[in-house]
Amino acid sequence: MQTPLGIKTEERMELQILKADPGLMPILKTGDLIQVKLLERVGKAVYFEIPKIGMGVIQGVELANARDVLKKLNVGEEIAAKVVVPENDEGIVELSLTEAGRQKVWQEIKDLKEKDEAIKVKIVDSNAGGLIAELNGLQAFLPGSQLSNEHYPQGTEGDRQKMAEELKKLVGEELSVKIISINPRTNKLIISERETAITSSKNLLQKYKAHDVISGIISGVANFGAFIKFADDPGIEGLIHISELDHRIIDNPKEIVKVGDLVQAKIVEIKDGRVTLSLKALKHDPWEDVSEKFKAGMTVKGVVYKLTPFGAFIRLSEDIVGLIHVSEFGSIEELKKGLEKDSEYEFIIDSVKPEDKRIVLKLKT
Repeated sequence: MQTPLGIKTEERMELQILKADPGLMPILKTGDLIQVKLLERVGKAVYFEIPKIGMGVIQGVELANARDVLKKLNVGEEIAAKVVVPENDEGIVELSLTEAGRQKVWQEIKDLKEKDEAIKVKIVDSNAGGLIAELNGLQAFLPGSQLSNEHYPQGTEGDRQKMAEELKKLVGEELSVKIISINPRTNKLIISERETAITSSKNLLQKYKAHDVISGIISGVANFGAFIKFADDPGIEGLIHISELDHRIIDNPKEIVKVGDLVQAKIVEIKDGRVTLSLKALKHDPWEDVSEKFKAGMTVKGVVYKLTPFGAFIRLSEDIVGLIHVSEFGSIEELKKGLEKDSEYEFIIDSVKPEDKRIVLKLKT
């Protein structure tokens, strides 16, 4: 192999002395990121000086990959390089500039994540699952679920095409986000806009505690619940899970609330900047006096509310739903033959269990 003459005789002697005493010379490992100085270009190789180590080389595929970077690099200038082979047959360190650049970028991304600070990114593309942004030359994915409620496309749950159309409107926008997941091996970088909102609300939440009752405005409705902004502190946005909207079973939060509604809610929990609330906690629980209206052995009329693999839910009143188990019919197919959704039938109450919020029914024959 043809080698450069860029290292002076006294420097070569110094390196030989260092090699003779390994304790004086840093030990390189594959994958190390080091600073190197360009010596010269010789044939199909480019040589670098590695302080206190010796000489490094970029050749073959690595040389082709680094061509654009090398065009801008002058003799004597320093650059970061990654160790590919600590010492080849000629005693030279084989290097990679492209891998070093990639590693450096990922390290910068890791540092940003550790700082846990909000950063600005520009949205460059979208798909049905979320948005794609550019961060330090890397593509970052912002899942739709990690959008702030301000940017989350309302009313698109279950409709991927509509979701994609709404998300496309955000392309070109600049959003404030936090890095929540990185994986250099798979080139995955996940960011969140919602996390920035959570962070900004932490200080505001200090004056609130569990069981406090607040006034709020419904700011968004999703299939899993409703978002509510505190009327006194609009910077705080909490979630009311679908199970906390009402005592009765509901299929869609829109049965109870809509965007813009002014409501009172009880704080259930404040944790890590997130606040969960309840509407039903401030409503009378109809199961408290259910035993006065419904007793075992009674014949009642009810409307089939929902058919499931384990039975059918029967609406006995506006607030009370009973259950007839699939075993009463033998199979789900027979149940569907015997009961039709939204139709009214007569049932016999088998048992009433207020503590479990359950009334078990049998079909009257």
